[in-house]
Amino acid sequence: DRDRFRQLLINVVIATDIADRERKQKEQARWQRAFEGFSHWSDEWDNKKEAALSRVDVSLKATVVLEQIVLASDVAHTMQHWLTFMKWNERLYRELWAAYVSGRATNDPTVGWYEGQIGFFDGYIIPLATKLKECGVFGSAGEEYLGNALNNREEWIVKGKEISARFEKTIRNNSEAGDSEPNYWTSH
Repeated sequence: DRDRFRQLLINVVIATDIADRERKQKEQARWQRAFEGFSHWSDEWDNKKEAALSRVDVSLKATVVLEQIVLASDVAHTMQHWLTFMKWNERLYRELWAAYVSGRATNDPTVGWYEGQIGFFDGYIIPLATKLKECGVFGSAGEEYLGNALNNREEWIVKGKEISARFEKTIRNNSEAGDSEPNYWTSH
């Protein structure tokens, strides 16, 4: 049990390295092994005899679900309401700007922020939210995560250029935004 826990912990921590393509391929292969042909938890458990239940790889399913939870926890704001997404998106932008101007980062967040967010939704957030929905362990919340991610992506497409320009203007003027939410954050 100690070795299994150790391996689970290693897998979950390594899962946080979202830039590692090899890690992502291994995670995807584990996901497919765990959930291939899977439609719902009740299909896995209901009306099965003891022998059939003993062949269900609960450990693999638990590992891949925990990996997805850890991945989602880092970007949960993208799967919540628009205002929550915008609050944390701006904070990330400011954090990346501070790292850039201090020399701790080489990428200027003002370059390509709008397009980068769309790519991040398409290549990472929406597939992750889809997995959270498909694994079934979140009940209706999984559907809500995916719906919010899709809605935030669409709203970003409509408002993101203006928002990105406002972010850049604010940081370049070295001014702080107030606590009130700017009108460009509001939902349709």
